[in-house]
Amino acid sequence: MKIDVHVHILAPDFIKDIRKNLDRDAHFKLLHDNPKAKFATAEDVLENMEKTGIDKSVVFGFSCLDPGMAREANDYIIETVKRYPDRFIGFAIVPPKDAGMEKELIRCHEAGLKGVGEVIPSSVQIDISDQDQVGAFTAVCRELGLPILMHTNEMVGHYYPGKGEMGPEQAYRFAINNPDNRIIFAHWGGGLFSYELMPEVKESLRHVYYDTAASPFLFYPAVYETARLAGVLPKVLLGSDYPLLPPSRYYKEWAATNLNEEEKNGVWGENAARFFGL
Repeated sequence: MKIDVHVHILAPDFIKDIRKNLDRDAHFKLLHDNPKAKFATAEDVLENMEKTGIDKSVVFGFSCLDPGMAREANDYIIETVKRYPDRFIGFAIVPPKDAGMEKELIRCHEAGLKGVGEVIPSSVQIDISDQDQVGAFTAVCRELGLPILMHTNEMVGHYYPGKGEMGPEQAYRFAINNPDNRIIFAHWGGGLFSYELMPEVKESLRHVYYDTAASPFLFYPAVYETARLAGVLPKVLLGSDYPLLPPSRYYKEWAATNLNEEEKNGVWGENAARFFGL
């Protein structure tokens, strides 16, 4: 089974009115206020899945501070999963500090969504290392059995729109403060995976996985071989960040490594299938 765990979709009507919708959320505008910005509907993703051999995609909207905008995005995810139950796994987005967070997550869980994310800390204005800010949110996710896909980023290197301030240190604190939550750190955890070379860190991060979203823009292909050396390759999940990049871009990356077929198949979907119990 081939699984992409990081795919953003938006409703056709939302995309049609994108200029108006850009003004509804500052972070969403930061990411997409560019004539070259890409948007995708569920059908766009299905078409690309056929081209790239993906069996299932984990789909969600874009993290935002406006709970009404988040609810609209979740409604489209719920609708999409109902229409294509064999192709999509739906995640919900919520502002973690919003008063209606628990009610919305319960609604989405009862409607069939299987996780929460992608949570972008700078979008929802949280410090993920501060348990006072995220503890209520992680408790609800834990009680509902919903894994969390958390945006993280490298703290060095070039700037790009949306590059935040939640890197490996904050991600590590989030993980050790919430040991009973299942967590996927996007974008290689901003490099957190490499710290699993430290025995105490590896032990503390047993419940943590990493996705590869935007990897071709961030790292050399050797990042996969580095993950092997760190002993975390079985916890690495293909995340394309589509429509930013298609899965096929990652296949080219793998071809430039010495990963064997078993290791490639793990990243391509077997690790995700194990994570989701498929």
